[in-house]
Amino acid sequence: MSKVRKYRIKRWTLILLILYFLVLVYVCFFSEAYGRADPSDTYHYNLIPFREIARFYIYRDVVGIRAFVLNLFGNVFAFMPFGFFIAILFKRKRHLKNILRMTFLLSLGIEIIQLLTRTGSFDVDDLILNTLGGVLGFLLFAVLDYIRRLRYGS
Repeated sequence: MSKVRKYRIKRWTLILLILYFLVLVYVCFFSEAYGRADPSDTYHYNLIPFREIARFYIYRDVVGIRAFVLNLFGNVFAFMPFGFFIAILFKRKRHLKNILRMTFLLSLGIEIIQLLTRTGSFDVDDLILNTLGGVLGFLLFAVLDYIRRLRYGS
């Protein structure tokens, strides 16, 4: 692959990463659809792993399947682009432990800001699901990169 083509791919990936961050900030802090418009007087948080996941599963008939799927898979899918884009942009970070660490820290930062601003809720389950999403995004990159190498060579 030529240097010009690599440069273009990285440039477009950087643009997509910036757009991704803007959407992520909007959804996490400003989206009225997720109850984030106004800080709440009562703040909810969860420090027990898998508590909210289990609650959404147990009460899926009450909260609705949409809420269950959105909570569970939304958090995973929301962070898949991060793992994918970081793997493209930073060759030296293309290791599972790096993606795991970076995704966890990004998610933790978002959760702490939500805690401090009382927007959304601090939830350890979100940390788990978001980190899983980043790792799955990286694994998707790895599979596609492997297929590309088989087809076109290094």
